[in-house]
Amino acid sequence: MQITDVRIRKVEKEGKMRAVVSITIDEEFVVHDIKIIEGEKGLFIAMPSRKATDGEYRDIAHPINSDTRERIQRLILDKYEEMQEM
Repeated sequence: MQITDVRIRKVEKEGKMRAVVSITIDEEFVVHDIKIIEGEKGLFIAMPSRKATDGEYRDIAHPINSDTRERIQRLILDKYEEMQEM
């Protein structure tokens, strides 16, 4: 699996969310609404989710294993940091 495109839209409002991201996988599949969040230990990504009937938020799409999650997160955060330097 290759991430072939990363598009980042910065969020200008107050709060912990810094940007919303879309990634393209293998130039064939897009995942929208990945969020970049400022946490106590730094930036991290939150996969797209929706509120369930019990009030909990559930991911709509997410990596199956932690290695893939880390690879996606590192790619997105590296691109975000590049944007910040411009």
